[in-house]
Amino acid sequence: MSIQIVKVESHKQLKQFVAFPLKLYKDCANWVPALEGDEFDAFNPEKNGAYDFCEADCFLAYRDKEIVGRVAAIINHKADDNLGIVRFGWLDFIEDEEVLRALLDTVIAWGKERGRTEIRGPWGFTDMDKEGLLVEGYENLSPFTCLYNFPYYGKMLEKLGYVKDVDWTQRVLEVSHELPPMFQFANLIEERFHVHVVVPKSMKDMSERYGMEIFHMYNEAFAPLNGFSPLTDKQIQAYLRTYVPILDKDFVAVVVNDQDKPVGFLFCVPSLSKAVKKANGRLFPFGFFHILKALRKNDTLEALIMGVLPDYQQCGIPVLLFKYLHENCIKRGIGKIIMNPQLEENYKVQSLFGDYKTIPFMRRRAYRKKI
Repeated sequence: MSIQIVKVESHKQLKQFVAFPLKLYKDCANWVPALEGDEFDAFNPEKNGAYDFCEADCFLAYRDKEIVGRVAAIINHKADDNLGIVRFGWLDFIEDEEVLRALLDTVIAWGKERGRTEIRGPWGFTDMDKEGLLVEGYENLSPFTCLYNFPYYGKMLEKLGYVKDVDWTQRVLEVSHELPPMFQFANLIEERFHVHVVVPKSMKDMSERYGMEIFHMYNEAFAPLNGFSPLTDKQIQAYLRTYVPILDKDFVAVVVNDQDKPVGFLFCVPSLSKAVKKANGRLFPFGFFHILKALRKNDTLEALIMGVLPDYQQCGIPVLLFKYLHENCIKRGIGKIIMNPQLEENYKVQSLFGDYKTIPFMRRRAYRKKI
């Protein structure tokens, strides 16, 4: 039977869109579901500030009245208009080339109607969303902040003429009780560049003092990167409301200068993968308790995001960030840190961890194709 593509237009259809991966990956040990509420919020213009400069539609693929795939078509007008790009994201499908072709042909047609000349993905609305198809590291449990997919995804995309756009790599850092040699320069860095690490009373205190400024710094630090679009104040406020309650001040490092302006930051969170998987992506009725337990007792951190202002990128700021984090990891019994995906050509970041024992973890890839 042929594939039927249906645009998501009702709440019932959106529930089916969000739920489809739960069925597809029900027997996959290393897949971790997204939080159900986050998925609904992503496609709610009243809750997702990215809709101020993005447009998007979701689609479901059916065969014999059974859902066999899903995809989102997205245009970020701030990042994509000069490049003529339409994005695909939230891509999941059974192992069937006909299903994938139908889904992506729908995104292509949607993009062409809007004057687009190239398709790229998997991307979200902005870099704060999950992006990049998993191409290496299937044997590892997925971080809850990242995508996971079956190996056939990439093979089928390439068969349809999609080629590599960029890769992101992830590594695991081992936290030893012996401090890395680079930390011996921490005092010198502080004295020479008039900077220091903030030790907040609480995350509420940190957010009130520096929250908006940290994300403004994020906009400036990440501006040169592929496909980046700066966050609006509306988005920043939403992220602060969402993440501050789950962040722990021991795992959030912020460096400020002598004017008390943030110049570098590193956000980590105890790994929630096992907890979210056990909760099947739902906070209620019992998922919240699994997550609270993981936040309080854990031996693994996930690094969410790290940034340094351009004017301070040659000043050793990461040494101060990692010294604060490393010492707190020892205190809290953390043995490893799963680093966030980093662009493979971002050599400045890739070279920061020379004093750590690192283990390759995962590789992700964005694809592109002229349309």
